[in-house]
Amino acid sequence: MKISGFTFVKNATKLFFPIKESIESILPIVDEFIVLVSEGDEDDFTKEEIGKINSDKIKLIPSRWDKENFRQNTVYAHETDKAMKHCSGDWLFYLQSDEIVHEKYLDQISRACAYYLDAREVEGFLFEYKHFWGDFNHYFQSHTWYPREIRIIRNRGDIHSWRDAQSFRIFRQFNGTSEDYLRKAGTRKLNVARINCEIYHYGWVRPPWVMTTKTKSVDPHLGAQLKDGYFDYGPLNKLELYSETHPNVLKPWIEKIFDWGEELQISGKRNKNRPPYKHERLKYRLLSLIENTLLGGNQIGGFKNYNIIRDFAKDMDQT
Repeated sequence: MKISGFTFVKNATKLFFPIKESIESILPIVDEFIVLVSEGDEDDFTKEEIGKINSDKIKLIPSRWDKENFRQNTVYAHETDKAMKHCSGDWLFYLQSDEIVHEKYLDQISRACAYYLDAREVEGFLFEYKHFWGDFNHYFQSHTWYPREIRIIRNRGDIHSWRDAQSFRIFRQFNGTSEDYLRKAGTRKLNVARINCEIYHYGWVRPPWVMTTKTKSVDPHLGAQLKDGYFDYGPLNKLELYSETHPNVLKPWIEKIFDWGEELQISGKRNKNRPPYKHERLKYRLLSLIENTLLGGNQIGGFKNYNIIRDFAKDMDQT
């Protein structure tokens, strides 16, 4: 059995993506790690940062974003597919450059890959998600954030990244256009096995001034979300407080970069000069309360781009 890790990246160091730590988090259980690297700005040092890992498992592939032909952020799906084509493993483990796996899950992930290797009906693995916001001490349990997503898939030519690269789908016919990445017709959801492992998502943990730069690249209407020119995270006490450990690979990075705590709003009311974020709206706060207290975290009508056909924990109990 062979496992390939893969990702795409651009301007990681400039925009505070923990790309080095993301790769390192699963490097012990993969046989290779494909990194599709696009040229960034002059003040970015992504390739140099990845080079600090010093592992012959890592393969850097040069690329260039084509936003002109891939609209609505489908350029991310296109880059994901390009990276995937260089993978040679039986299983392909996809991590975006702001996603990290805690070391406590690595053995379980390896065992799941081996267990389902010959179970061809299992086309991928579904992970739980923990979305951090503002700092490393607060995260979401909200209807407005996806609670789980596919991050390991089989190495098959009919599986492609989808929409803005959040997920994957199986295509009967695929021409590689922007329209392909956006459509549902002629596609289907993957049949997946659920494993009790989390992906830690740090994409919204950046200094407020860096978050402004990052968000402007995908949201042209950012102006209303700024406070004195900086991204406004809002009162953090409305979120869940995180009291467990972060992945070991991330701890030096946290100590090195986290210096914006005094810029954050811990309590009080939100800034009335900006529209409320989706997770701040009453409708979604009530939905989240019902889901978390009565439904065990299961969402009512949430986005589910997968069919769960197996559960690794239950399968292990039966063996």
